[in-house]
Amino acid sequence: MAKILYAVHGTAHGHAIRALTIARRFPEHEFLFVSHEAGPAILQKEYPVVDVPSLGTVFTRHRVDTLATLKLNFPVWWDRKALLRRVLDLMEDFQPDAVISDYEYFLPRACRQIGVPCLSVDHQHVITASRHPLPWGEYPSYLATSLAVRLLFSRATDYLVISFFQPPVKPGLRVKILPPLLRDTVLAREPRDGDHVLVYQSYITDFRKFLAFVEALERPVIVYGVKKEGREGNLLFKKKSEEGFLDDLATCAYVVCGGGHSMISEALYYGKPVISFPIKGAFEQFLNAFYIDRLGYGRYFTGPSLEPKIIPEFESRLEEFRHRIRNTNFCGNAEIFRQVEYFFQHQRLDY
Repeated sequence: MAKILYAVHGTAHGHAIRALTIARRFPEHEFLFVSHEAGPAILQKEYPVVDVPSLGTVFTRHRVDTLATLKLNFPVWWDRKALLRRVLDLMEDFQPDAVISDYEYFLPRACRQIGVPCLSVDHQHVITASRHPLPWGEYPSYLATSLAVRLLFSRATDYLVISFFQPPVKPGLRVKILPPLLRDTVLAREPRDGDHVLVYQSYITDFRKFLAFVEALERPVIVYGVKKEGREGNLLFKKKSEEGFLDDLATCAYVVCGGGHSMISEALYYGKPVISFPIKGAFEQFLNAFYIDRLGYGRYFTGPSLEPKIIPEFESRLEEFRHRIRNTNFCGNAEIFRQVEYFFQHQRLDY
């Protein structure tokens, strides 16, 4: 049995769910998690967790809230030396055999300070690990985000990048990019093409405009992520439920969502075309949405593009999108688990 110390970014749920999926695969090992914000509530149901404040992001009305994000992170930055010391003390007490970080600030730095290998498992490093053929207007955001990722979250020794798109890795980097890591509950369902559209959108700038868009879909529409329940015309608003959500996702015609990587990956695994509206100011979400469009898996729209007129053109291409999606592998679980186990044994990835 090995002792694994695992630090997890706590903004939203995707990082913690990914970490749980990995930990559940290795029940023979002892895991101790470090997380913050939403992370501990998800992780502590199954594993011990130490709540250590770390850097996060605040989203308001379908955009990154810069002022609120600075307010959230200022105390963490002010206390960074004490928080780093706390993590170092935790490492001294726990004596881990291997260390993993999912886009967390302090643990990789602690590892660097004492010379311990650290494996990064996340999606965000696809931004810095590869070159991307972006629209010119996105380069300022790309450069700013790349700088932030490098300065704040790039102190690991090896990087296992999980991504539904796999651009070539830049030469000289200790990085492997693999297809998505999927929960067992996702893998347990057989997809089929139904008639309804699944909509998931938890950050909405203009609810009336969004409502007008989904009402224009000439199909039944199931909506998650909005604080409403019940039926309104062709719309059925449902409360959050993992089982119900995955049932509806596996049997829908296509998906309308933001730019979150986990949501998009699960939709693609089930063979569902995607209309993506990425959160404003969140470059990672834009990049995911951009590749949806570029690879022919659906369309993305930004700015004032939330117009019903885009629907007929999108639906006319459903079979084209489905064909491309179904000829691509969107499950990297077996190779991801193999690489993680290899790191446990050799303190590096198998390049």
